Amino acid sequence: MRARLGVGLVGAGAWGRTVHAPGLADHPGMRLTGVWTRRPDPAAALAERFGTRVFGSFAELLDSVDAVAFAVPPSIQAELAPQAAAAGKHLILERPLATDLDGARRIADSVGEHGVVALMMLTLRYALQTRDWLAGLAEVGGWAGGSARWLSGALLGEVYGNSPWRHAEGALADIGPHAFDLLDAALGEITCVLAARRDSNDLWHVLLEHSGGATSTVTLTNRLPIRPTVVEFAVYGEPGFRSLAGKPHSQADSYTSLLDDFAAMVASATLDHPCDVRRGVHLQRVIADCLRRLP
Repeated sequence: MRARLGVGLVGAGAWGRTVHAPGLADHPGMRLTGVWTRRPDPAAALAERFGTRVFGSFAELLDSVDAVAFAVPPSIQAELAPQAAAAGKHLILERPLATDLDGARRIADSVGEHGVVALMMLTLRYALQTRDWLAGLAEVGGWAGGSARWLSGALLGEVYGNSPWRHAEGALADIGPHAFDLLDAALGEITCVLAARRDSNDLWHVLLEHSGGATSTVTLTNRLPIRPTVVEFAVYGEPGFRSLAGKPHSQADSYTSLLDDFAAMVASATLDHPCDVRRGVHLQRVIADCLRRLP
């Protein structure tokens, strides 16, 4: 029987508590070795809940694990992830990779230099419904355009309302990677941001160009009082119109699928994956291009 991967969790916020920790603790190929954050009280509470230890420092965590799962703001991930890769630890990375393209590239460079597995938390891509939708689009082909709408009041609620980085970086950095990733997978690589607009309440409208000539539009916000959250993707062209509506996944099931892929990659020394760290750099580049396109 293959030994389980010892994974250290960095972060004890909403995603750490509700997705990472339970997913790692329940996965048959993983062992939640311990938790570290820069705030000891949340780390202690999370470790007690899942029967694991609190690490006294990030260095202590790195000395005790095979892999690191990050559930922290992008600025902290950009600081710590290269250190973890340099220590030979495999990585589960949040989106966006960093606060800017240079930071994302530093993570990817360290991952490449040290030959570790690094997967992005692009959870929409791991849902069975999404995989089936994308497979159907690829089988038919001929899509001329598409759209994504993600309308949420997440920053008005209790779960994410106290997240400083989400307030500072806004919807573009928080939910933009999910939207860009899925349209990119559906229509071809995003090659250019043709236009981008953001209003005073962080409502984004983005026009994208894809390889092969398709175009798409994206509307994003985390600040509208909408319940439930509206998540809609669509493509159109000669084959007709195909949509994917609603959040097409259970976060727990999607994270389990991610961990399945992660464990298999580590066991087989496979580094390439559609949602690996290079995908994170590509999405960071799209974010940077959106910001440059602002009037």
